[in-house]
Amino acid sequence: MPHWLILLLLIAWPVYMVVLSVWIVMQRSEPVATLGWLMALAFLPYIGFLIYYVLGPQRINRAGRRREASHAAVGARGKSNVSGDMHALDRMAQQMTGYPPTTASRVDLLIDGGATYDALVTAIQSAQHHVHVEYYIYAGDRTGTRMRDALVERAKAGVKVRVLLDGVGSTLKREFVAPLHDAGVELAFFHPVRWWAMPFSRPKLNMRTHRKIVVCDGTIGFTGGINVTDDENESLNPNAFHDLHLRVEGDAVRWLQTAWLEDWHYATQKTVTDAAIFADPVPGSIRAQVIPAGPDNEWEPVHRMQVEAIHRAERRVWLATPYFVPSRAALFSLEGAAMRGLDVRLLIPKRSDSRLVTAAARSYFDKMLKAGVRVYEYGPRMLHSKVLLIDDELAMIGTSNFDTRSFSLNFEIVMLFCDKAVAGKLEASLVTDMAAAGEVTAGSRKPAFSARLGESVARLFSPML
Repeated sequence: MPHWLILLLLIAWPVYMVVLSVWIVMQRSEPVATLGWLMALAFLPYIGFLIYYVLGPQRINRAGRRREASHAAVGARGKSNVSGDMHALDRMAQQMTGYPPTTASRVDLLIDGGATYDALVTAIQSAQHHVHVEYYIYAGDRTGTRMRDALVERAKAGVKVRVLLDGVGSTLKREFVAPLHDAGVELAFFHPVRWWAMPFSRPKLNMRTHRKIVVCDGTIGFTGGINVTDDENESLNPNAFHDLHLRVEGDAVRWLQTAWLEDWHYATQKTVTDAAIFADPVPGSIRAQVIPAGPDNEWEPVHRMQVEAIHRAERRVWLATPYFVPSRAALFSLEGAAMRGLDVRLLIPKRSDSRLVTAAARSYFDKMLKAGVRVYEYGPRMLHSKVLLIDDELAMIGTSNFDTRSFSLNFEIVMLFCDKAVAGKLEASLVTDMAAAGEVTAGSRKPAFSARLGESVARLFSPML
């Protein structure tokens, strides 16, 4: 190798490390994650940079200014209709998100895809004014075709249909989309990845809309964990994910609508000005709160709300999540609740669709079991529910997993209910799921050295999962 080339490499290497180290440190991510990325850059020169450029933590910067413009364009679309003083969690959620506490007149818990898709298609077919849709995964399979055809029929009948899909989670063929365009459906994609533009701007691969929202006529709203795919439709696929979704009526739908409007404006730069998309506010009997979260909100609202709710628990904490890769604060809250003598239970899939996440989740078992947390592994179908039950009246149901990606990278939406009837329905569902799951105990958990080593290695990637 020529001497001049060796000299150039000796000069370029420290410059490379200094410049990129400053760049990564200025992102102000968690210290452990920052150190992990610095090590990747040091041991994988240039390749490490490419990985970081594509998948590393990203400030939202210019996109953040667009988000702020979307918030301003949509504006405050209502105020709280809850009588009496706000609870501490209500105040906290409103401070972080700008969404006030609200109420619902009816809340239906939909178990699995079959019941959810039936309810969705029924609501769509009954829509008279508009249908607004947002999904992370929308597949062009039998389930997706059924819902697409319902949307096309309404659009042809004069109903305004707008569909927002994630640019990575939903990849649809042109022939599948054509009937939507022909019927006049407005279709847009959230953070589409344009590979040709990568040299000029970082792809937002990590910042996805993980939200699932459907609003019909401003009176009926849906959200929860279920995407539109045969993989979550047990009536077509016996191995479909086991999941939970919500059908909501009442003033809470106004705030699901607001979240959808903000995402629509952000993705399309179009403002929906039709005031008729909001129903007249009518107070309901079910106390509720819509909590949107995403990398545009520095407070990590869902993360903070879940940790605060666990700290405030007095009797029990039941958590179900498909991906359990907790932050230090979230893990401490669960272990602390168990050590206070509360009934703390964690329900996760025996095998998720990611071996790395499954192994990382199991790395936390030993210490949690020692603290008194009861752990259940659901299978053989994959558990995909994302719920938190606190005591006898607090229920959180939505799109957010209990992991770093949902806490700080994805755009998520969760509904918080302070209502004994809703909590009772969730309790019944979780009791059924835990009865079908296997409980993990200190005695039953005796993994081989290779499995334990794999769990420990997977845990190193926790901040990046």
